[in-house]
Amino acid sequence: MDAIQQHMLDTYRAARLAEPAPPPPGRHDRAVLRDLYHHWLTHPPHPARPALEDGTPGPGSGPLDGGPGISSPSGV
Repeated sequence: MDAIQQHMLDTYRAARLAEPAPPPPGRHDRAVLRDLYHHWLTHPPHPARPALEDGTPGPGSGPLDGGPGISSPSGV
């Protein structure tokens, strides 16, 4: 079911229940993208963390931190 069909179904249900109709799909897309862009400008992505002097991975590069220890769901 695409967004238009879902909106039509939601509008029908709202009319049957005497509730206000939902906003049309895509109505807030510009605002969401604008907010994401402004958030990215004020909170840039973190750079890769370098290895320590002894060659071991630095802090934040472990499997729980999204480092190289993460494998795909297939295990490959």
